[in-house]
Amino acid sequence: MAMAAEDIERLIKEALPDAEVTIDDLAGDGDHYAATVVSSAFAGLTRVRQHQLVYQALQGRMGGELHALALTTRAPAA
Repeated sequence: MAMAAEDIERLIKEALPDAEVTIDDLAGDGDHYAATVVSSAFAGLTRVRQHQLVYQALQGRMGGELHALALTTRAPAA
């Protein structure tokens, strides 16, 4: 079962309320997305830890409802 881009964005914003989230459906199939997430929660964190926070926000849906998600994460510019 595919996951809607709106659901991905909602889950991320629930976990990271200040996040600016952009979702692109890469294949038009609801299974392959790219997401850009900008949040102050990422300040001072490694890219790996930033991605882990986003994956945690998705509450175990990676590999199930959500097949592939290419992530770009960063803290807002100062």
